[in-house]
Amino acid sequence: MRVDSVRDALRTPSVRLHAGDRRLDGRGSAGVPVMWKTASEIPTLPDMASPRRDRVQSVDRALDVLETVAAGGELGVSEVAGRTGLGVSTAHRLLASLADRGYVRQTSSHGRYGLGLKVLELAGGVQARTAALCAAARPHLEHIQHVTSETTNLVILDGGRVVYVDQVAGRHSMRMFTELGSSALAHTTGSGKAMLAYRPAEAIARVYPGAREPFERLTPRTHTTLAELHDEFVRIRRRGYALDDEEHEEGVSCVAAPVFDATATAFAAISISGPTSRIVHADTGELGRLLRRHAAEVSAEVGCEATPDGARGDAG
Repeated sequence: MRVDSVRDALRTPSVRLHAGDRRLDGRGSAGVPVMWKTASEIPTLPDMASPRRDRVQSVDRALDVLETVAAGGELGVSEVAGRTGLGVSTAHRLLASLADRGYVRQTSSHGRYGLGLKVLELAGGVQARTAALCAAARPHLEHIQHVTSETTNLVILDGGRVVYVDQVAGRHSMRMFTELGSSALAHTTGSGKAMLAYRPAEAIARVYPGAREPFERLTPRTHTTLAELHDEFVRIRRRGYALDDEEHEEGVSCVAAPVFDATATAFAAISISGPTSRIVHADTGELGRLLRRHAAEVSAEVGCEATPDGARGDAG
């Protein structure tokens, strides 16, 4: 794995709507609005920071510095300080500590900092752990794409975020694209909700404590309270699949079903995504049953012997 690929994995997701082979930013020549944020619209680290109650400030700051270096390529101390909102001396101390542990490296020229080899080691471990999942799911992603012509995704849950680990691009001229390794807020996505719906109540409370309400809102349709999420989880468990009806991005929708591991934990999900006009306005029940059936087969292939009733492929 190259440093560039690890850097991409640490960035805020770069997601675009493709029109044929052209990547559209803003409005394309056909006047079609792009429904994903451009890089210039991504907030800075201080803007993205969630409430830091009960957290260790020095750890948060070190991770802010690491993510800033990952997003910026090679940066000087003052640039890191400016982008994180830290003082120059604090940024310098944190960079020195990260360099001592191998997470960043100082280039020989101009004393700038880039990602270190230790990050590669960690990323390689994640890649190894997801290799079996990707191998099992890939044929199913390809089949779903063949049947629906829509972009299909494989994601895993990481705390309050989902991480994209595989994707098969749709065949429509207007289709969704998400960079592998990028992440999104779980409660705003169909895939995230599909997994969260089968997590224990205490696990949900840790990720979404009531004190943090309202949770981050990306569109007028985003669920921002624990009560709203609990009601949504009940619906998901009843039908065995989740819907994202423009909750993550206006004009874009998604259908997703959870994948369970050998301990019957919902640790991954498969989904299809596309313009709302093609997803939610289609037969979402049929799409949901298709995804549920394939997700159940993937679950069996990765060792799950007892898929929850609502998520079984043969459920009504």
